[in-house]
Amino acid sequence: MPSRSRFNPTSGLIDFWHEFRKPNPYRWPILGLSLIPAVLIFGWALSQTHFKKPERPEITYITSFAEDRTIDEIIASNLENQELKELRAAKQAEIAQRKRAMYKALGAATGMDVDTIAAEADARRAAEQAAAEARRAEQFGRVAKVPAASESAAP
Repeated sequence: MPSRSRFNPTSGLIDFWHEFRKPNPYRWPILGLSLIPAVLIFGWALSQTHFKKPERPEITYITSFAEDRTIDEIIASNLENQELKELRAAKQAEIAQRKRAMYKALGAATGMDVDTIAAEADARRAAEQAAAEARRAEQFGRVAKVPAASESAAP
């Protein structure tokens, strides 16, 4: 009873079953050896891990200023922020001054020469501030030129 399709596996499976049912002492070892490549291929394929590409993140921009601000509003905002900055700096300077006074009192109570220590600390602070100002001026390209001794002397 031939099939109309030549790609029908039914006849092949029936032939395999008839041959496999025959008493052959090597049929189980042959079946086991023939299954090894298929098992290895499927084992390898199932152990593979593939990650899909992550989705592109959606970027949400947070704006803290209105887009349609005028120049006057920007200037007013900058002046207000500058006032806050100056108030904070004044408060920090006041706290630092109180700390210095407390350390002076502690040093005087323990018998230290607080005037000498304070003078050294003031000199060190002034040197650090001058170095910071010079570094800032150099970064902004405002290096002050100091006239050489030969230039200042008039002939």
